[in-house]
Amino acid sequence: MKTDILVIGGGIAGISAAARLAPEASVTVLEAETMIGHHSSGRSAAIFIRNYGNATLRALNAASAPFLNAPEGVSETSLLSPRGEMLVATEADLPHYEAYLDGSDGLERLSARQAQELVPILRADVIAAAAIEWDAQDIDVDRMLQGFARLLRAHGGRIVNNARVQSIARRDGIWTVTTPAGEFSAPIVINAAGGWADQLAEMAGVRALGLQPLRRSAALIPAPEGHDINRWPLFANASDQWYAKPEAGKLMISPAEEDPVEPHDVWVDDMVLAEGLHRFEHAVTIPVTRVEHSWAGMRTFAPDRTPVVGFAPEVDGFVWLAGQGGYGMQTAPALSQLAADLCLGRRSALDPKVVGALDPARTSIQSQQG
Repeated sequence: MKTDILVIGGGIAGISAAARLAPEASVTVLEAETMIGHHSSGRSAAIFIRNYGNATLRALNAASAPFLNAPEGVSETSLLSPRGEMLVATEADLPHYEAYLDGSDGLERLSARQAQELVPILRADVIAAAAIEWDAQDIDVDRMLQGFARLLRAHGGRIVNNARVQSIARRDGIWTVTTPAGEFSAPIVINAAGGWADQLAEMAGVRALGLQPLRRSAALIPAPEGHDINRWPLFANASDQWYAKPEAGKLMISPAEEDPVEPHDVWVDDMVLAEGLHRFEHAVTIPVTRVEHSWAGMRTFAPDRTPVVGFAPEVDGFVWLAGQGGYGMQTAPALSQLAADLCLGRRSALDPKVVGALDPARTSIQSQQG
């Protein structure tokens, strides 16, 4: 089955890139699972935070914001809704707190009392500092993913599920990918395989970049009695000990761990979750008496914690679109457009320094891989 471009991976990265390409090329997405968005994309905290990540990521956040507000072709209304993100710091957290605020834009410093007014269950006596990004907003993840999928299909693109890659090889300028769903070929392959991106690269004879999947767990607990949590911001410990977010009338809490794992359908480590909930309890006035649901996902990072987007320098026709870490949803509009522009030979609207920072040939990755 021949196509112009094969996209391997049906998460938000692969689906959005395929949708951008479909108006000008024949595109097929190969997804290993029974449905798109099964792994990281379906387990996202689903929030847009402009000041989240390093300088390159913040530039991508800014570039993605206009689309998220007016997602032409994907949704008739904004994918964003008001939330806010508040950081709280104990005395021990102050170095992390100040480091986060350094270079950040649009954050307002708060007193402990102001923080408690926003989230009444916080213990004001342990808050040494607080700050809020009022412009942080919830992302409608499912509407975004399904909207890109509809856009892809509307332009003749295809999504093939149950198509886990068994082999991939290039001959006479054409990549051939073998899967249980059949054999597919194209001159360009986009590696949007998330936690499996390095494994796919090695299968294709491309140098792995040291991408590391990290587990991140979360749990839903009942809303604290006597509180309307719907207007609460996401609130988080400044040194990433935990974060909490209102979610469908419940309170979602994460230990904010980053434990290295092999790529798989990741599950919760009960001890890690319990320790995170314990840290959360020390910051609030309520006990955690019941966990209604828990889950885990993978956040895959390059060694320099910056996404990898661009043609592999050593093999023709192999495009990296990986290493989005915990920023995949909020950077997908910008990264998918960049991937499409590169594949189609167009000039990107992004700053050339940002494009260079994402290039898989960049020195920072090579040096850390030796």
